[in-house]
Formats: sequence, C-alpha cells, structure tokens
Amino acid sequence: MRARIAVLGGDGIGPEVAGQGAAVLRAVAAQGGHQFELTEALVGGAAIDATGQPLPPATLALCRASDAILFGAIGGPRWGPSAPVRPEQGLLALRRELGLFANLRPVTVNPRLAGASPLKPELLVGVDLLVVRELTGGIYFGEKTRTATSASDLCSYTVAEVERVVRVAGALARRRRRKITSVDKANVLETSRLWREVAERVVRAEFPDCTHEHQLVDSCAMQLVRRPADFDVVVTENMFGDILTDEASVLAGSIGLLPSASLGAGRCGLYEPIHGSAPDIAGKGIANPYGTIMSVAMLLRHSLGLEAEAAAVERAVDQAIAAGLLTPDLGGTASTGEAGAAVVRALRLDTPAA
Repeated sequence: MRARIAVLGGDGIGPEVAGQGAAVLRAVAAQGGHQFELTEALVGGAAIDATGQPLPPATLALCRASDAILFGAIGGPRWGPSAPVRPEQGLLALRRELGLFANLRPVTVNPRLAGASPLKPELLVGVDLLVVRELTGGIYFGEKTRTATSASDLCSYTVAEVERVVRVAGALARRRRRKITSVDKANVLETSRLWREVAERVVRAEFPDCTHEHQLVDSCAMQLVRRPADFDVVVTENMFGDILTDEASVLAGSIGLLPSASLGAGRCGLYEPIHGSAPDIAGKGIANPYGTIMSVAMLLRHSLGLEAEAAAVERAVDQAIAAGLLTPDLGGTASTGEAGAAVVRALRLDTPAA
C-alpha cells in the first residue's frame, strides 16, 4: 500500500526515538512491499526557535495531508511554564485541528521486565489494560484567566464529547475482555456527574454485552497499584487520563516502554510514546526507543489497517528485549540505536502484503 507519514521529532530525545520508529517503518515497507513516504517537520520548541510558532502552518498542512503522524516528544527548560509561547501549545493545537479526541494507551507487562517494576511480581500477572482518554476537552482546553492574585482554568464537557469517547472505549472493549471502567470525580465535580450519567446511558444502550463500573479517580489510582490485572478498558476525561496513564507506566517497568495513539473520526492518527522530552539525557544516545516503536505498531494497525505488520513489529520488540537489548532505564547498557537496530533485525513479516 501507499501511505504518507509525517514524522515530527520535536524536542529533547524526541528526534532520537522518532528516528528509530522511522527506521522500523522503512523496514516494514521494504519487507511488505509497501511505499511509505516519510516527511519530517518541526513542532514544539524546535519550531518556536525556527519560526516563533509551536505548530507552524507548514507542519499543520503536512499533517492534514498525511495518513498518519509519528510524534517524538516536546518541551524542555528553555521553554518553561512562564514563556509566552510554549511547545505544549503545538501538540494541543494539533490535536484540536485534526479532531483527535480519543487517546489510546495500552499497558501490558513483559514477563522478562517484571523485575523493573516497583510492584510485587505477583501483582503484575495478567496485566493487560487499555486507557481511553478524552483528548480535546476538559480543563486543558477551557478558558484560562490570570491576575496578580488569582488564576482559573475552566473545565467543561458536552454530552456529545462524552458520548463519542465512551463509544470508542466500548468498541475496543468488545475486542478484548468486554469490561469497561469509567473514571470520574462525580462526588465533587459537576462535569464528572455529567460524565457518569452519559457513560452509563451509552454503555447500557449500545454495549449491553459489556460489563461496566464507575470509579472515582482517587480510588482508581489506588486500585491501579493494588489490583491492576482487574482492569480491561478504562475510559476517562482529559486530565484524569493524563495522570493515571503516567501512574500505570510503572506497571510495565519504565515509561519508555509505553505507546499511545490519538484518534479521531477519520483515518489519520497521531502516534507517540507517552514519555516526555527528557532533556537531561538528550543527545546521549541512551533513550528507550521501544515506546516509539510500539507506537509504530499502533500506527500500522489503526491508521493503515496493517494488522499483520503491526503484530510483526510487536513480536520484534519482544525478541529484542528477550535478547537483552535493554536501555539504561531498564537496567541495561544498550544505546537507543542498538535497541532500534535489534528490532529491525528481528522483524519478520510472515507474508508480504499484496
């Protein structure tokens, strides 16, 4: 197949890990007989330095014309919270402009890496959960005010915003263990009371074959480390999902292992590791590329419809880890490039695509 893929490395370690993801995409294309056009563009702090904007018009135009976006990471101390223009504004704008309202973050535990997690090994058996985070509403996108003595951030949700992300969660749960956990703070927040009412209605009416429960976000945070294997699909609002998925990353042993997909109503999605730009290790060649490469697998599956290729990338990552190609965050000594190259060497497509 033919596909155009935008590669936005961003800041810090972003270009390093995105480069490894791009190498895997090229290997998939070569083995499968596909034609992937990979085009790089600026975003985040690097774009601010070059153009004064975190999401330049040329980058947005490229993304609109692409079938998928591979994203590295953005941010760094040079563009701190007090800066008038910040890298994070570029990512938020990209999600909004492309209508990417559902963020998928799978969390599984590789048995070979269970020792890297701070949790007891017996708690990690059978962990396989998927967090579906609403991505374009809530407090991150609400009206903001600031005076010398106060500040405010408006959190708001519409019925339609909740309905569409719960439907995504329901459809995914049907392909898994058919259990949905909706997370809110309905004992305190009006937006959460709306969230709970809408989630209850949508699941009962449209996904009666799925079991469902509601949890308060503080309770869910506790249960994620007490009984993580009980969760299947978790659906929640923007800020809660942001926090819970970083917490869930410790289950896998390193935040560098976990991928994500940001999807909307169309084919194009944005795929990125959940880690940040890690400016303290940028340029040292020791960043973990596995989260980015697993994001490539999600890109192949969700935007390009290449399930066999996606599964092959996931197997190759498992084989690289089994061979001991571990970066320092996992207790190893492998470089970013060595880990990425190990995945490319292990990649095997059973049958070339037509």
